[in-house]
Amino acid sequence: MAKKIEGYIRLQIPAGQANPAPPVGPALGQAGLSIPDFCKSFNATTQNLEPGMPIPVRITVYQDKTYSFETKSPPASYYIKKAARVEKGSQTPGIEVIASISLNQVREIAEIKMVDLNANDIDAACKIIAGSARSMGINVEGM
Repeated sequence: MAKKIEGYIRLQIPAGQANPAPPVGPALGQAGLSIPDFCKSFNATTQNLEPGMPIPVRITVYQDKTYSFETKSPPASYYIKKAARVEKGSQTPGIEVIASISLNQVREIAEIKMVDLNANDIDAACKIIAGSARSMGINVEGM
């Protein structure tokens, strides 16, 4: 018999750096889950990734106060900022262009993010990533 789902918790936690401090502790504490157990299992799952890489995680909370979690790939903005070598996006996107990335870099990011994107092929995924870059004030050369 399947467990009854009580709810979902969505968080974004740096890879290998989950700890009981906010936002992890309060979110899991309100649901009545074991915070140290989650931190250990999340850190073990993400230990082979780049430290500090933001990892979106979806925690499924069951009625018997057990849980399961699923990690996603880092946000597209993380990869775009890394490719453009900038700390943050433009303060005025659409007016000010702060950096440029090539179409090849967009394609690499799209290939990484393909499993999480709502796209049928790599060209559609490239358009999604290019749109995200433009909304951050980063120009895509060759598009």
